[in-house]
Amino acid sequence: MPDNLNTLFPGADTQSWLETHAIKEVECFVPDVNGVLRGKTLPRAKFLKSLDDRALYLPSSAFLVAIDGRYSGSIDEGFAYSDPDMRMVPDVSSLCLAPGSTGRAYVVADTFHMDDRPWMASPRHVLKAVLDLYAQRGWRAVMAPELEFYLTAPNPDPDRPLTAPVGRNGRPESVQHPYDMQALEEFEPVIQRIYAHAAAAGLPLETLIHESGTAQLEINFLHGDPLALADKVLLFKRLARQAAQANGMHATFMAKPIAAQAGSSMHLHMSIVDRKGEPLFAGEDGEDSAMFTHFIGGLQKYVPEIMPLFAPNVNSYRRIRPNHSAPANIEWSHDNRSCGLRVPMGGRAARRIENRLPGADANPYLAMAGSLIAGYLGIEEKLARSAEATGNAYKSKSTLPKTMEEALDRFAVCEPVKALLGEDFFQTYLRVKSVELDLFQSVVTSWERDHLLLKV
Repeated sequence: MPDNLNTLFPGADTQSWLETHAIKEVECFVPDVNGVLRGKTLPRAKFLKSLDDRALYLPSSAFLVAIDGRYSGSIDEGFAYSDPDMRMVPDVSSLCLAPGSTGRAYVVADTFHMDDRPWMASPRHVLKAVLDLYAQRGWRAVMAPELEFYLTAPNPDPDRPLTAPVGRNGRPESVQHPYDMQALEEFEPVIQRIYAHAAAAGLPLETLIHESGTAQLEINFLHGDPLALADKVLLFKRLARQAAQANGMHATFMAKPIAAQAGSSMHLHMSIVDRKGEPLFAGEDGEDSAMFTHFIGGLQKYVPEIMPLFAPNVNSYRRIRPNHSAPANIEWSHDNRSCGLRVPMGGRAARRIENRLPGADANPYLAMAGSLIAGYLGIEEKLARSAEATGNAYKSKSTLPKTMEEALDRFAVCEPVKALLGEDFFQTYLRVKSVELDLFQSVVTSWERDHLLLKV
């Protein structure tokens, strides 16, 4: 029986849901700044007790862990060494069955100080705060993510490049097969397992296609509430990796996992409606509203300044290069995929903007929050959008940062966004990302050994 607590049992309490599904233990997740799921596994009785006594804790250093597992430390050295606890409060609306196991469930938790103030280094709280800004204006954001990823052969040696996995015909893909149905069938066993896992967990998947790269797939989510969808994107990544591994493969959401292949993105479709659900991006005459033009103007001004929210890793910037199947610009146009901002075809109710810049490696809470806050500032500041791009926008001059180092420098001084997202989050994120960059820059790569070892 698929789906989550709210959908299956609209009026039921949590204990009834757990008993109905014979749940014995619950995995309680806290998404960190990189989108890594950290937390605890609890017996059912302990989980239910924690909902009453709020005595479920996690060290605050969970938000200071770099992607390689090392602690990045804190600006406040005393705080870092004391490492105080955060209170974990499960969001029972996210409770769902754990696919591929019996008697286990998943739930996402929010984190709080002991005095019940939100722990604002949490990406989930950051997105909530942005959605609250919209709610205060009587608006509701609607989003739809599109997530690309690669299936690869197992890669036990990180010094060796990734290769395509063997399909049902006994051969790995060696050339591109964009949108090819026969190529998609080569991975039918793992795809069916992914769909089964997603159905068990209640994920709102819509369509799946074979993308441009060898064994590259794209999954589309139904549009809906950004917070719930961010939860589901992270859960999908976990389930896809599990399904691939069960079929002798890896699933990777790196932005640029294979040098000669297309990168993987997380395109975000965005619109705004009022409290009654009426679209605000187009007037009754079907023409773009002033709000829509300002929203695009905000994206054009602020996205280049907050790129670490969309391209959070050194590898991310290998994807954002002209003519590499990813836009390297902040141009906008109707139905033009060479633009960083695309307005898909559709009538008034479907009027939306697609941010094509986030990579599949982005934390979905932060990519959504960054997109929405840039658009919000555009509306507040009444920013004009540029003239619509025509033709091949890959040839447009890029205003985006070209490296992680440049991106972090620009991010650190973007005061309008910092004022809205909060100093706690900004300092934590900069700390973690700066440490990761420093760790990367200390590594001697195979390219350096190949071309410099015997020549310089």
